[in-house]
Amino acid sequence: MIVVFDAQCLLCNGWVQFLLKHDKDAVFQFASIQGETGRRLLATAGLKVSGLETLLLVDGTQTWQHTAAILRVLHVVGGAWRLAWAAWLVPAPVRDAVYRFVARNRYRIFGRSAVCLVPSPLHAERFLT
Repeated sequence: MIVVFDAQCLLCNGWVQFLLKHDKDAVFQFASIQGETGRRLLATAGLKVSGLETLLLVDGTQTWQHTAAILRVLHVVGGAWRLAWAAWLVPAPVRDAVYRFVARNRYRIFGRSAVCLVPSPLHAERFLT
């Protein structure tokens, strides 16, 4: 499974760091929207880098966006994080409206890095360029 994320967004970087810590089975790989693989995956899903307001999760030919991507990831991570699955009870338009609001304002709220996330040597093989 590939998580496509904005490597300049501090919230997104925090999400990736969370996954590196909690993904004990190393299920996830990561591709930044600033890299060739990330851009290709976005294009395949019909998304553009400019104005992007979603995290993209790719599993073979299936993709998930917005809160569906987050909930799917947390389900795969397992353990107590599977309890987040209860958020499916909230209608997607409501969940995704909140998600898009945060995504639109992510740089203002959480900050932006001038440089992309550089993975540690321990995790470098999980990052696609």
